[in-house]
Amino acid sequence: MSPAERIFEMLRVVNSDNPNFPATIFYNEGWLLRLVLDWFSRRDDLGDFPLQFAQGARWFSEALLPSQFLARYQRDHLAEGYTHADGVVGHVTIGTGALANTTLADGAAQFLVTEAKLFSPLSAGVTHARDFDQAARNVACIAEVLSRADRHPRQLASLGFFVLAPTEQIEGRKLFQSLLSQDSIREKVSRRVSQFAGSPDEEKKNRWLRDWFEPTLDRIKLNSLAWEEIINVIRGKDAEFGPELSTFYDQCLQFNRIQEPERTQ
Repeated sequence: MSPAERIFEMLRVVNSDNPNFPATIFYNEGWLLRLVLDWFSRRDDLGDFPLQFAQGARWFSEALLPSQFLARYQRDHLAEGYTHADGVVGHVTIGTGALANTTLADGAAQFLVTEAKLFSPLSAGVTHARDFDQAARNVACIAEVLSRADRHPRQLASLGFFVLAPTEQIEGRKLFQSLLSQDSIREKVSRRVSQFAGSPDEEKKNRWLRDWFEPTLDRIKLNSLAWEEIINVIRGKDAEFGPELSTFYDQCLQFNRIQEPERTQ
């Protein structure tokens, strides 16, 4: 038996009375997102649904997005690292091997970033900017990806940042609504840039804010999508895979809800 075959054998018993690792290793938002993006990548009949792939688009999970605020020198007290995107969709190029850095392909027309959640909120900030939350950070990174490719937002037909989460988080607890507003994101990115006031990079940061971030924010689609809504779309198009995905989602909820109190302390 090969290592790959043995992995599949271990996965078969993860939801049994005698597993070798926690069920959440498999039943989690990461694998749920991969299954969803893989299914959408093989469809061209979904109209204007936000996750409709453009022709020639691809997907990648656990991608790295560059930041305008990477370290300028050793121990830069204003620096942050690359942002980990749960999933990217579009005309992108991903680093080879173990590298997962994301760049736009030549002539790119689509670039979407997705954040997958089950029972956790968007992160509140980074070490050197405590209010630079996950939504603001992702949109800023999307602007940086466009900037590095010299691809203006108006040249893309599809540009978006979407949070995928349970309906109870979106509609019941309304965890994401305010954070996904243009006003919230503009305020936090502007405040991040203002940290560089008086530094040699002040003009560069303000120029990036004006020339890349603001046009990106004006054009990007910002929304939260319920897993239940997505699964209903899939069930309506795929009578075999849809119900199986729905069962997988139910198991994700079951196993991750057990850990919810620990995660939210």
